[in-house]
Amino acid sequence: MTQNRFPLLMPRRALLRAGVAAGAGLAVGRAGLGAARAQGASAPAVVTPDAQRPQVPFGAMSGDVTADRAIVWSKTDRSARMIVEYATTETFKDARRIVGPAALEDTDFTARVDLGGLPAGQQIFYRVVFQDLKDVNTSSAPVAGSFRTPSLARRDITFVNSGDEAGQGWGINPEWGGYRLYEMMRQASPDFFIHSGDQIYADGPIPAEVKLDDGTLWKNLTTEAKSKVAESLAEYRGAFAYNLMDEHKRRFMAEVPFLVQWDDHETRNNWYPGQILDDPRYKNERSLSLLSARSKRAMFEYNPFRFDPDDPERIYRAFAYGPLLDVFMLDERSYRGPNSTNVQTTLTPEAAFLGPEQMRWLKRSLLASRATWKVIASDMPISIVVPDLNPDVPKGTFEAWANNEDGPPKGRELEVASLLAFIKNNDIKNVVWVTADVHYASATHYDPARAQFTDFKPFWEFVAGPINAGTFGPGDIDKTFGPDVVYSSAPAGMKQNLPPSAGMQYYGVCKIDAQSGAMTQALYDVAGKELFKVTLDPEA
Repeated sequence: MTQNRFPLLMPRRALLRAGVAAGAGLAVGRAGLGAARAQGASAPAVVTPDAQRPQVPFGAMSGDVTADRAIVWSKTDRSARMIVEYATTETFKDARRIVGPAALEDTDFTARVDLGGLPAGQQIFYRVVFQDLKDVNTSSAPVAGSFRTPSLARRDITFVNSGDEAGQGWGINPEWGGYRLYEMMRQASPDFFIHSGDQIYADGPIPAEVKLDDGTLWKNLTTEAKSKVAESLAEYRGAFAYNLMDEHKRRFMAEVPFLVQWDDHETRNNWYPGQILDDPRYKNERSLSLLSARSKRAMFEYNPFRFDPDDPERIYRAFAYGPLLDVFMLDERSYRGPNSTNVQTTLTPEAAFLGPEQMRWLKRSLLASRATWKVIASDMPISIVVPDLNPDVPKGTFEAWANNEDGPPKGRELEVASLLAFIKNNDIKNVVWVTADVHYASATHYDPARAQFTDFKPFWEFVAGPINAGTFGPGDIDKTFGPDVVYSSAPAGMKQNLPPSAGMQYYGVCKIDAQSGAMTQALYDVAGKELFKVTLDPEA
C-alpha cells in the first residue's frame, strides 16, 4: 500500500472496541508469571471460548512512534507467529497485513513488529493475532489498539509523564481499583506517554497483604515471580509481566504509545555497573553487571523498543514530534561511575553519569534540533538530593546528580554544568526537563541569578510519580544551579512510604498549542485534581 492511498484522518479516540475488549478480557497467561499465590488475592482466570487457541494475556501496545514508523508489541503463551493488520479506519478498509516474527521461548513468547511507511499525523488502528506454530490453522482471538503518528505540520500536542511503578510492596489491589493513575492519564487523551523509569521494583517483593495504619489490609494480587527479589531472567520477566495484569494499564497501552526509560529498580536499588552486592536477600547472584544484563533483556522483551542495529542495547534515543517538539530520552544508569561522595573536581570516569559518548550524542542532537521545544526526559532530578542509603555502601554516598554542597559544580554536577553551558553558548532555546524517581511531584525553576554556577539559560524541571508505589519526600535541594521549588506535593515532615490509597500519586500533562507554540505543564494527583500549572511562552 502506498502512502497516498490512506484515507483522511479519523477521530483521535476511536478504537476497535470489540478487539480491545477481547484482549482486556483475557487475564494472566501460563508463561512468565507462575501460579497466583494462595495466601493472597488470586489472579483472574483465563476466559476464552477455546482453550486450545493461543492466548494473548496482556493485549498489545505501541511505542517508539515516529512520523512514519511504530513498534507494535504483544505476548502470547506458546510458540506462535505474530501477525499485525493495520489501517487508518476502524473498519479496516484497505488494511495492510504484516506477517511478523515467531514468538518463542527465548523471548518469553513476546514479539514485536516495526510498522513502516505510515502516514504522518494519522490515527492508525491495528489488531494482533498469534498463529499457533504447532497447528497453523489455529490462531488467537484478535487484540487491538491504536496510536497517532506525529504530524509534519504544526498541530496541538499532548503528552503525559510519570514513573516509579508498583514499589515498596504496593501491588495490584483490585479492591482499591488497581493502577488508577493509568486511567487518569488515559483520560487526558495523550499522543504518547513518557515512562521515566523504575518500571518495576525487581528488588521489592509483592506480599499478599500489607497492614495499613488504620488497621485495614491492602490486598495485592501476587505471583511466584514477585515473591522474592529478582535474580534470574525468568524472575525479571515475571516482574515486568506482573504490572501488565492491571486492567487500567492494559487499556492505557491499547490507546497510548510508550516511550520508556530505565533506572535503578529495574535491577536493584541504586545500582551501578560493576557493583558487587552485599545483600543477604540475593542468594544466587550478586554481580550487578550480570543482574542488570538479565534485567535489560527482560525490559527489552516486555516493552515496545525499536532496537538500534548498531547498538542493540542502547536505551538513550530521540523522537521528533513535528515542528513543535523533540524528545530526548536519557539513560543515567548504564554509563555512570560508582556512587560516591560525588565531590570530584574534574570530570573523571568515577564522576560520570551520562558518560562521554551519550553526552556527545545529546549535545549534537540538541544542536541539530529545529523543533520549538526540546524536552529532556531524565531518569533523575537535577537538584533534589538523593543519598544512597543502602547498608552495603559507605555513608555520605550519593545516587543522583546533586552532592548537597550548594557550591560550585563537583562530581556528577560537572556533566550538568557542561550541558547547560553548551545550551547557552549555542543559543539552544526552550529546553524543559521531565523526570521522576523521588516519588512525589514538583515544579522547579532554575535561574543563574540564584546559582553558584551561572553559565546557563533559565529553565524548568517537572517531576511526577509514583504510579502505585510508596510516596516519599520532600528531598533536600542542592542550590548549585539556582533552583526555586515553585511547587512540591510533599509537605515537610510528612510520613514516608504512604500507600497509594493515601491519594499521593502523581502524573504530568504537557500541552503544546499549535497556534501560539506555548507549552502548558500541569501536575495532577490520582484523583485527577490539578495541583500546579504553568504556561511557558517559547523564546523566539
